[in-house]
Amino acid sequence: MRPWVFPLLLLALLEAAARWLVPGSDALAPPSQALLAFGKALSASGDDSVLQATAFTLSSAALGLLLGAALGVTLGLVLGLSRRAAAMGFLSIEVLRPVPSVALIPLAMLVFGFGYRMEISVVAFATFWPLLILTQAAARQVEPQLLEVAHALGLSAWARTTQIVLPAMVPRLFIALRLGVSFALVVAVTVEIAANPSGMGYAMMIAQQSLAPDLMLAWLAWIGVVGFAINALTLRLQRAIAHRMGEPRTGVAP
Repeated sequence: MRPWVFPLLLLALLEAAARWLVPGSDALAPPSQALLAFGKALSASGDDSVLQATAFTLSSAALGLLLGAALGVTLGLVLGLSRRAAAMGFLSIEVLRPVPSVALIPLAMLVFGFGYRMEISVVAFATFWPLLILTQAAARQVEPQLLEVAHALGLSAWARTTQIVLPAMVPRLFIALRLGVSFALVVAVTVEIAANPSGMGYAMMIAQQSLAPDLMLAWLAWIGVVGFAINALTLRLQRAIAHRMGEPRTGVAP
């Protein structure tokens, strides 16, 4: 029960502040009212339903992450295993990497318009860079003895990568994946708040513009719950794969 003490204390303080310090506020609502508002939103149907908005955000984030991860891991492997390729791509990466992903929203809107494709492209750009950098670092940290054994066995580049390099990188790749998952959800919600009229971020903005702080806080809490659940599932998968590979569960980063 210890992990629940601090969150419950915060909720109690927020409940008291909303009811007694700023009653009737347009910006703050008691958690109890937010819970009731979320219950009503759950019973809604159509485009305003919680499940529809959640499915839109999660599908956009997942597809964007899949695209960004595929490109980031592939290019990260090339740059990590080839010093020459890393030197050739250094300037381009350092120029493009600091560009905020939300700065691409106007360009993505011109190219794709509103909807899935625009959001997926921005999420893919945001997740591409951390996965690229962490994969490159993980590839460089592979034990040189393993690569020497691969050369001695005469393995091809594909066999060397799939049988030697990638298995040695699995723990570090999962750290990159967990970071990419959090990036994907954050950027997807941000795109919906800023430009895309769909998903959980847009629903929260509509509640704010409708002067419904209870529903706005309910959506904010729901986004946090969804993010927590995704992170917990990713961590569970990481532990399961690490255990299957023979690593102790205590050795996995929390």
